[in-house]
Amino acid sequence: MNVLEVRKDFPILQQQINGHPLVYLDSAASSQKPRQVIEALKHYYETNHSNVHRGVHTLGSRATEAYELAREKVARFINAPSAEQVIFTRGTTESLNMVAYGYARAFLKEGDEIVLTPAEHHANLVPWQQAAKATGATLKYVPLQPDGTVSLDDVKQAISSKTKLVAMAHVSNVLGTINPVKEIAAMAHQVGAVMVVDGAQSVPHMPVDVQDLDCDFLAFSGHKMLGPTGVGVLYGKRKWLDIMEPTYFGGEMIDVVELYDSTWKDTPWKFEGGTPIIAGAIGLAAAVDYLSDIGMEEIRQHDHRLTAYALEQLKSVEGVTVYGPEDSRQRCGLVTFNLLSIHAHDVSTVLDSEGIAIRAGHHCAQPLMRILKVPSTARASFYLYNTEADVDALVASVRTAKEFFQHALG
Repeated sequence: MNVLEVRKDFPILQQQINGHPLVYLDSAASSQKPRQVIEALKHYYETNHSNVHRGVHTLGSRATEAYELAREKVARFINAPSAEQVIFTRGTTESLNMVAYGYARAFLKEGDEIVLTPAEHHANLVPWQQAAKATGATLKYVPLQPDGTVSLDDVKQAISSKTKLVAMAHVSNVLGTINPVKEIAAMAHQVGAVMVVDGAQSVPHMPVDVQDLDCDFLAFSGHKMLGPTGVGVLYGKRKWLDIMEPTYFGGEMIDVVELYDSTWKDTPWKFEGGTPIIAGAIGLAAAVDYLSDIGMEEIRQHDHRLTAYALEQLKSVEGVTVYGPEDSRQRCGLVTFNLLSIHAHDVSTVLDSEGIAIRAGHHCAQPLMRILKVPSTARASFYLYNTEADVDALVASVRTAKEFFQHALG
């Protein structure tokens, strides 16, 4: 992969921020979009826009064909057994909530257990809290190792005959830790539990094969993988999707409507009530094409090289604390850190003054912040358009921030 050539496809990177070339290190929050995705959206709106699955006119047929082709491309991208197991949603959060409402609330009962970790993004924690409250199920947490990894022995101890659902991020959005979800799915299945995987940070950065992982559900977002905002995916095993109730009711998800009862279409359309996310799905398909042309294994190796380099360089700055595994092979695409006792928001402000965009805050993972004993952290996240020069700029700016605050504080 020629990163300098790749960067030419991203118009937003060709600008200056506060008089400095933009160094975008916040892809874990939302990735930038290549020209190919932008043009796919433009082409759809200029030539093919219509509602889908309804009109028999030419534009309606074109839009429907493009929308369902997008479903097929996404299915191939994650190696789903069929396109019908891919549901378009507004993003990872909605996908996980659909499982919590349509599956957990319908089939869990008092005394059942939901197993997860305290490192989960709020989107993979709060829905299970609510499902537990609604059903009488119990939340059970797998403890973290000191470096933020998960021990399979701890998982084995946490899972019991009462466990009905295990929910875990494939990659932590704070620590970058790659969790062994394939092995954990096997443990869950041994006791008859379902495995829900939050793939928001993994699907954009590495090859993800749902059949190999043997997960029951996988949720991810388009905007973190070069696609538009407002579109995401829920993959599910057919046996679960067929028995799940829809989350939304209304037009297009119905089969027959009587005055006092209705029936639903088959999966996946029963989950896509109303006008679906047509343009978003088409843009996501263009992003999938772009990533596939480069190769997900190539992207994973590029992320690994940048992450290893960033770990090495940041640790060379006295006063920097890096969180998560020291072994870069256990990480994916990001480094989270703090500088001295300086609030992460202040560090981020100094970096922004030099054109460097990072994330600062609790990263929608407040329980993990409490475990780390910090109110917030700074996070630099990388993607296929970042270079070692971007890391060098980050480290130089961190040094500048250190000097500035040390001088200001006397």
